[in-house]
Amino acid sequence: MAASFNRVILIGNLTRDVELRYTGSQLAVTDINLAVNDKRKNQAGEWIDEVSYVDITLWGRTAEIAAEYLAKGSPVFIEGRLKQDSWEKDGKKNYKLKVVGERLQLIGSKGGGGGGRPQGGSNYDESEFSGGGGEYEPAGGPPAQRSSAPARAPQATQPPPDEIPF
Repeated sequence: MAASFNRVILIGNLTRDVELRYTGSQLAVTDINLAVNDKRKNQAGEWIDEVSYVDITLWGRTAEIAAEYLAKGSPVFIEGRLKQDSWEKDGKKNYKLKVVGERLQLIGSKGGGGGGRPQGGSNYDESEFSGGGGEYEPAGGPPAQRSSAPARAPQATQPPPDEIPF
């Protein structure tokens, strides 16, 4: 019996700003595009950069976090699964492979030139959020109160959280 496994892990930069929208049942959703860079040697032995663009859909609180903290150019870690969309246009069947993002990690920092939170980012996993009626509450409390992330030593030159120095 054959088993299957559908997992995607990507690190890249957003190609455009996040546009958040809501479904009829008030569930947040956004479609983002990620540029993923790869360096490889060509036949002549020279290093070349190859860029792949990946369409990703984020749902619920994960989509809201992305809209709040990410902008064009922001570095981000995405974990999710592949999903094939299909539609018919002019009598022709079309297909597109996308990623449904289930976990988002902000990896930019204030001093790092990208978006996101200071101190290396924060984890947001859709499975950590639960609630009814369109409201999402963290299952383990706010991210700062969860004990899953190691404590970091404060830096003396760090600006206050509300200021972005660029």
